[in-house]
Amino acid sequence: MTDAQVGRAGHPVTPDGRYFVVRGRLWRMADPTLSEERRTALVAELMQARRGVAAARRTEDAAAEATAHAAVDRAKHALGERGPAWWQDGAPDYNRHLARNTPYAAWFAGLC
Repeated sequence: MTDAQVGRAGHPVTPDGRYFVVRGRLWRMADPTLSEERRTALVAELMQARRGVAAARRTEDAAAEATAHAAVDRAKHALGERGPAWWQDGAPDYNRHLARNTPYAAWFAGLC
């Protein structure tokens, strides 16, 4: 794979830049129209919320865990990783689909 095909975490990225692949499953990338400053701030919020989920689980605090999960969801929506697709060309969203069951199947098969 070339550098253009690999995302920040080392996962393959679809040629159109909409998804990265982990264990054969497509996960939506953040909206590329976000400024770097905004994206960085949202990622920081997301990581703080994920730490909140972990802390709540360790203390078995169901209310705190629910609050932290809601914060994760808000950050992911703001990043464009959840909710309506950030692209405007009308293409369907294959978030969380197995790559082999999508139009990306041939591309994915060619990675190995």
